[in-house]
Amino acid sequence: MQICRLYDVSDTSVYNWIKLYGSYQQKGERMVIEKESEANKTVLLQKKVAELERFLGQKQIEVEYLKKMVEFGSELTKTDIQKKYKSRC
Repeated sequence: MQICRLYDVSDTSVYNWIKLYGSYQQKGERMVIEKESEANKTVLLQKKVAELERFLGQKQIEVEYLKKMVEFGSELTKTDIQKKYKSRC
């Protein structure tokens, strides 16, 4: 933590001071202090989650499209394509 380097104190001392004198304890809130590397990891993980959510959304659209195509094909051929395909698996 930058504050520890600035005042040449240990992380533990800062945490203990916050625990004893911090105003967050009284409100039922919690203060989180994280190192820069943890903050960077959090940002990277948030970006990865957003990317995966976009990918999942694209795949869901593909699935819905394929379902509609199977329905359309079934209507066109007057055959239950989905049922026919499942019986072969």
